[in-house]
Amino acid sequence: MNELDHANWCFKQNVSFEAGAQNLDQIPSLGSLKEFAFVGRSNVGKSSLINALTYRNSLARVSSNPGCTKQINFFKLSDILVLVDLPGYGYAKISATERQHWSQVITKYLVGRVELTRIFLLIDARHGVKPNDLEIMKILDSCGISYMLVFTKADKTSKNILKAHEENAQNLFKLHPAMYPKQLYTSSEAKQGIEELRYEIIKANS
Repeated sequence: MNELDHANWCFKQNVSFEAGAQNLDQIPSLGSLKEFAFVGRSNVGKSSLINALTYRNSLARVSSNPGCTKQINFFKLSDILVLVDLPGYGYAKISATERQHWSQVITKYLVGRVELTRIFLLIDARHGVKPNDLEIMKILDSCGISYMLVFTKADKTSKNILKAHEENAQNLFKLHPAMYPKQLYTSSEAKQGIEELRYEIIKANS
């Protein structure tokens, strides 16, 4: 079995929803398993990507309405690792108080979680990197937390736009010390880039 096949095999193992945390004191203790978090703007496709990774259709709740995920969701992949689905940011139709609350909860989780091994910063390929994404990148850089840019919905845009995103990402890498020197281009619908993302997760988990 080669490394890619091994990664696919790992993600076919039993996966379970372990907890949904709306506050820091609700974040579960899942032993020493490494955690891999997915963060991005509202409606960027975090839940759909987690479903595609785990060969499931409804493990993570998917909605066409931005701001649907309102808790930090923890999914345990057998005794291998934990996937973490974070609430989206940048959604305007929530109160300022709620926006501030989630900003604090997400930031404190990202900064203070010992088990957190890598963050996948999801970017909608149709829109590219936005100011809110750059703000998150600065926070991660300041804490030295490794993150990789993962472009979602890559099947919904042109090759020229994807090429422009790649060039921009290369420039961003020079400015952001915690950014992983590689980007992935994915589509949950077309299953594009899913195997490669599984491989990157398992490699970082070893």
